[in-house]
Amino acid sequence: MTAGLDFENWTCPVPLRDTPTVVMGHGGGGAMSAELVEHLFLPAYGPAVQGDSAVVPVGAERIAFSTDSYVVKPMFFPGGSIGDLAVNGTVNDLAMSGATPLYLSVAFILQEGTPLAEIGRIAAAVGAAARAAGVRVVTGDTKVVDNGSGDGVYLNTAGVGLVAAGVDIGAHRAAAGDAVLISGDIGVHGVAVMSVREGLEFDTTVVSDSAPLHGLVAAMLGTGADIHTLRDPTRGGVAASLNEIARAGAVGVELAEPALPIPAAVADACSLLGLDPLQVANEGKLLAFVPSAEADTVLAAMRAHPHGAGARQIGTCVAEHPGMVVARTALGGTRVVNMPIGEQLPRIC
Repeated sequence: MTAGLDFENWTCPVPLRDTPTVVMGHGGGGAMSAELVEHLFLPAYGPAVQGDSAVVPVGAERIAFSTDSYVVKPMFFPGGSIGDLAVNGTVNDLAMSGATPLYLSVAFILQEGTPLAEIGRIAAAVGAAARAAGVRVVTGDTKVVDNGSGDGVYLNTAGVGLVAAGVDIGAHRAAAGDAVLISGDIGVHGVAVMSVREGLEFDTTVVSDSAPLHGLVAAMLGTGADIHTLRDPTRGGVAASLNEIARAGAVGVELAEPALPIPAAVADACSLLGLDPLQVANEGKLLAFVPSAEADTVLAAMRAHPHGAGARQIGTCVAEHPGMVVARTALGGTRVVNMPIGEQLPRIC
């Protein structure tokens, strides 16, 4: 398989060059994932690939189309399961294009020997999450792999939604002078999953923030503000999403570190395990780049919605240091917020 690939002439950094086989970091949503797409998949597929969701014309309409796969371990965690995570994640990918999600497909990849009761719980969670989000599961598939060839249940989803006329949202529209907004606390989903996986205990149970965000996006668009960019910071967390936007828009991002909404339990868990909260996955939060003059209007609409009650501005988009994200500390210094190379927490979504 590797005979036709010339690793020496790839332009990616050392981690991928010296790894002629797949490693866990390739699925982490960070630099290694980006390199895999840029140097292996895009040359094969062509330039039409747009990212987490694509907006394409169909007759007089524009539709958003997205696909995703879910391999979270464990399959059940505080606040959710792989079932509702798959629905919400796909709905959110569509919503970040400004689309109204309509239809989903769901494919189950099952390991031989998995209890049917667990599969039933996950299927019920898929149905309940779809109904709660107002979308319909209209098609699907089931495959079974040998015992030892999988790990319980994996899900693959695809989603379709409609994009209203005049809506133009994308990372390429990020512009100097934009306010950088976030809808709430950072890192909650990753720590919720990790608390079960690693047996961590906190004063209160950390519950995943998994939620459908299209209603929140609709409220933001309803203000009439010119929303430039939306992103749900899942794999790779806020750090990966902001770095991707900065590079796509050829702008710099400056964060105000004291303004970052990091709950104490997330900060404690990350300190204990040597993790950066900005690189921990979220499943019910969004980042928004909006013109500074419209930031207060958008924030008010976000705070009036249940999924945006904790919304705040965390930074600004600048013309300096294009493609780079920096954070200003409480002491007045700055630090670079790098794109994660691989994945701090594998199998988190």
